[in-house]
Amino acid sequence: MAEKNGKLLIADGAWGTEIQRRGLPPGSLPESWNLTRPAEVENLARLYVQAGCDILLTNTFGANPFVLGRYGLGDRFEDINRKGAALSKAAAPENVKVFGSIGPTGLLPSVEDVDEKELYEGFLKQARFLAEGGVDGLVVETMSDIVEFKLALQAAVQTGLPVCGCMTFDSGPGKVHTMMGVSVEEAAQAAEEIGASMVGANCGAGIEHYRDVVQKYQAATKLPIWVKPNAGIPELHSGTIAYAMQPETFVRYTRQLVDLGVHVIGGCCGTGPDLIRLLVRTFKAS
Repeated sequence: MAEKNGKLLIADGAWGTEIQRRGLPPGSLPESWNLTRPAEVENLARLYVQAGCDILLTNTFGANPFVLGRYGLGDRFEDINRKGAALSKAAAPENVKVFGSIGPTGLLPSVEDVDEKELYEGFLKQARFLAEGGVDGLVVETMSDIVEFKLALQAAVQTGLPVCGCMTFDSGPGKVHTMMGVSVEEAAQAAEEIGASMVGANCGAGIEHYRDVVQKYQAATKLPIWVKPNAGIPELHSGTIAYAMQPETFVRYTRQLVDLGVHVIGGCCGTGPDLIRLLVRTFKAS
């Protein structure tokens, strides 16, 4: 489902930073709002739909058992994922596809003594909760460790749903490696071998560094490419992280990526419904 009528698909923007803007206390988990403030979560989803997105994610990025356990929410694992799927599905008309978000655990199996079977089973349960909640696809995102990336993808494809695999490239010359040293080519190979439907990048060093990533993906794979960049490099202002890139600048960089032939474009940290609306106006009208 990488294309609709042969045209570029627009995904939604950030969830975490947008929920923080809406009053999430420091040190709290955005996914907890699926249970404590579901109307706020559904409203954000509706704002993205009203902005014109084709793909809407779920507020489940950190809703794996490892992250939830660190926040004392391990016993709400199933509830948080099923509710996250339900809230986005409730906001999405039939023409908007909902992808369940699966993020990293905070563990690094490439270098830590981590039980890989336990990681896989955690991802598999999350993927199944989201699938049973009615999502149309799954996106494994913001991954930096190749072992964790593969485990999450292997779990996600077991649902039979379309799966996109995204790593975060923010390190090395040209910002074309993850912080764990994984290259674009390695990510593409893993996604192909495991059976992902799409591959791509999200978060990371900012949209200004995405051109090289996309070009490397194009050379390495025929899979459709999905990108959700940050709104530039985060800056610290009075103790608060801010993304200073202007929407017009983001759109200018986006045009470069669209011209290269990406299939899905959206936003990550520092982006919101207004930016997605601008992307829709810019690229659906052209």
